[in-house]
Amino acid sequence: LRMSLRSAMLSRCCRGLSMLGFLLVLAWMPACAPSGIYHTIQPGQTLYRIAKTYQISEAELARVNRINDPTKLIVGHKLYIPGATRPRQVDGPQQSRSVATSPARSAPSSAAQTAPATANPPAAEAARKKTLPAPSAPPKKAAAPAPLKKGTFSWPVKGKVVGRFGPRGDTNSKGIEISCREGESVIAAAPGKVIYSGRGIRGYGNLIIIEHADDYFTVYGYNKQNLAKTNDFVGQGDQVALCGEPQNSQSSRLHFEIRKGKSAVDPIFYLP
Repeated sequence: LRMSLRSAMLSRCCRGLSMLGFLLVLAWMPACAPSGIYHTIQPGQTLYRIAKTYQISEAELARVNRINDPTKLIVGHKLYIPGATRPRQVDGPQQSRSVATSPARSAPSSAAQTAPATANPPAAEAARKKTLPAPSAPPKKAAAPAPLKKGTFSWPVKGKVVGRFGPRGDTNSKGIEISCREGESVIAAAPGKVIYSGRGIRGYGNLIIIEHADDYFTVYGYNKQNLAKTNDFVGQGDQVALCGEPQNSQSSRLHFEIRKGKSAVDPIFYLP
């Protein structure tokens, strides 16, 4: 009985230490260099103009966003801009022409200038002012941030979900576990910057954490081998690791998390 109690206490202590290490990594995140933002493509904008505006290599921008033909950008689609801190105005040919060809406002005619305004009698005007309430400006509401669409993140591996998000016995899982073949490619679920690649956090084995735009993070654990390095910029679908297995499991699997800031969210709601 004493041995079982001691074993349970030791297990809880180890889980606490691993979670403490993970929280320390998350606390360190704000001090990192910015990971990037999303830019929405507008009419007339080209990959060259966008890259020049954000001072990034056109080839790097195409690689991160997996663009094979830079001449076929789709208006309304979003490009991930690594390292950018805020959206910038990218001028396009259509925007320049629209500004140059916009008609000037016509001046009022002399007849309109000289036409006398019909005035109300003083008594009627005073009565109208008393009866009409003063207009009040409607209260301004702060615009709520648009929620991410389902499918914003892609599956990091193709396999069956063998571990769900949330309570599991006496533990509370912060992510899901996906079955995979040992050595199978693990891909980035969205474009971003690798802010951690190592095995210093207990319980996760080889671990990779990627920071994305809008304060989102993805976590990839139990890796057989990490391929992406800290400070690497990766595109959605880029290979970042090889699938492995946890120490206490007989089957290979990937531990996968999505976090909004420091809060874990259920990845199922964000995957296609």
